[in-house]
Amino acid sequence: MSRPLRIEYPGAVYHVTARGNAREAIFKDDTDRKNFLVVLGKIVERYNWLCHAYCLMGNHYHLLIETPDGNLSQGMRQLNGVYTQTFNRRHRRVGHVLQGRFKAILVDKDSYLLELGRYIVLNPVRAKMVKHPKHYAWSSYRATAGLSNPPAFLTREWLLSQFGHHRKTTEARYRAFVAQGTGQPTPWDKLSGQILLGSEVFVKKMTGKLKAAEGLREIPRRQRLAARPALNALFPKQGFKNKTARDKAIHQAHRDHGYTLVEIGRALGLHYTTISKVVNQDEA
Repeated sequence: MSRPLRIEYPGAVYHVTARGNAREAIFKDDTDRKNFLVVLGKIVERYNWLCHAYCLMGNHYHLLIETPDGNLSQGMRQLNGVYTQTFNRRHRRVGHVLQGRFKAILVDKDSYLLELGRYIVLNPVRAKMVKHPKHYAWSSYRATAGLSNPPAFLTREWLLSQFGHHRKTTEARYRAFVAQGTGQPTPWDKLSGQILLGSEVFVKKMTGKLKAAEGLREIPRRQRLAARPALNALFPKQGFKNKTARDKAIHQAHRDHGYTLVEIGRALGLHYTTISKVVNQDEA
C-alpha cells in the first residue's frame, strides 16, 4: 500500500486536509465543530504549531500550519486520533471517522502562504454554502478580518503583516484581498509532484530532502520525484544540434530523472517505441 511522502523540518509550512471515511460527514453539528476546534487548540499548543488559517467543511477540513519544530506527522496523529475518539464517544459509535492518511502540501511561505490563506477561507463560498465568507462561522476569516474575537490558537500576525502595520488598516485590506479571490483559479495547477507548492528556487531547495525518498517504492512516484526538472527544461525549445545530443538528453531524462518513455515521447513528439530504442541502445 502506498503512503504519502512527508517532508518535515523546522519552520515548514503546510496546507493540510483530511476527509471523512467513505466521504461521510466528520461534523454532524456545531457541537462537533466546537469539539474539533478545542482539540486543534490543544494540539497547536502542545506541538508548538502556528495555525495561520482553518476551515471546517461538512466531510473534510483545511488547515494552514507552520511547524517551528518540524513535527507535523506527530501532531496530526494526535489531532485526528483524539477527534475520532471524541466524535465516536459523543455519537456512540466505533470505527474510523477520517479516511486514511491526511494530505499535506509543503508550501513556500514567501510565495504562497497568503494566497492559500485566502483559498482556505473561500471554500464555503466556492461550495455555495454562503455568499460571503463573513457569513460562515467555522473558518478563520471572521477572526482574521477583525469581525470576531480570534481563538487563542489562531496566528493572525503574519497574514495581516502583509497588508501593513496598523491593525484596522490591515484588517480592511485583508478583507479586500479575500474578496478579490472570489472566482479566481485555485493554486493547485502550480503544484509540483503532488506535494510542493512554491517557486522554482523553493522546489530546488527541497531536492536534497526528496533524494532520501527516491528508493522508497511505497511512496507514489510523482511525490518521490517532485523536485526533478521539467521536461521542457531538459529539452531545448530550439531543438537539438544533432541526434547524439538528443539521445543524450533522452537518456538523462529517463535514467536520472525518472521520466517514462511515454512522457519523453510526448514532450518530443515521438512514439514511445522510438524512445525505447534510444534508451536500450544507450544501455546496451
